[in-house]
Amino acid sequence: MNFENDKVKILVIDDADVIRNSLKKFLSEYDVEVITCNDGLEGLQSAVEIKPQLIILDLMMPNLDGIRLLRVLKVLEDLKRIPVIIISGHTDKTNVMAAMEAGAEKIVSKPLTKEVLVKAINDVLGSNFLANTKKLAQFSSYEKDLMNKELKKYFINTIVQKKETIKQSLVNKNKDLLKLIVHELKGSSGTVGYTNVSELCREIEIVVLSPQSTWLQIENKCQLLLGSLTEIETSLAK
Repeated sequence: MNFENDKVKILVIDDADVIRNSLKKFLSEYDVEVITCNDGLEGLQSAVEIKPQLIILDLMMPNLDGIRLLRVLKVLEDLKRIPVIIISGHTDKTNVMAAMEAGAEKIVSKPLTKEVLVKAINDVLGSNFLANTKKLAQFSSYEKDLMNKELKKYFINTIVQKKETIKQSLVNKNKDLLKLIVHELKGSSGTVGYTNVSELCREIEIVVLSPQSTWLQIENKCQLLLGSLTEIETSLAK
């Protein structure tokens, strides 16, 4: 795929702050421009305005989810040829088939790693694409460590808000709200290294989606998650 001399634009559409910032950091050593949006409607407007060379799209988002947005993108004449990589914590067979049928070029599971992301982009845009856009200045281990710390700080700064959202969903027995916040937490916590939180979120998703589960079972799992988030806060306060 040939992009001439213009800087390649990559549009990231994901409702999780940590995921958006992670993707920007992962790609910061390449000569590409990364534009981010936090929901499907904003993402559609940005795609129309900037005509990116690649779209990285989350499946589960408020307002307009990834599958519906993908279907819209693939029928618009100016956008339908733009390759789309789906990122999601819900990469079961049903979601994979729905995304592929809607026109996705590739599907990547959360939590993301830089290696997986780079491979996915190279698979879609060409095996040497990112190597050819590599900046001359390489990041030192110290700079990479600073970037990782910054990403973790983004995650930590949202813990209080996320705990309140979980509590609110439990009080109101709102499964849809709970699914959204747990989905976002699963991807963002795994990306910054809190794998225990990511695994708890995965277990909660399974319980919430199971028709046999009781609300008490859901609450018990969520209390474990809230406890883990509080442990993170406490450890950082010491």
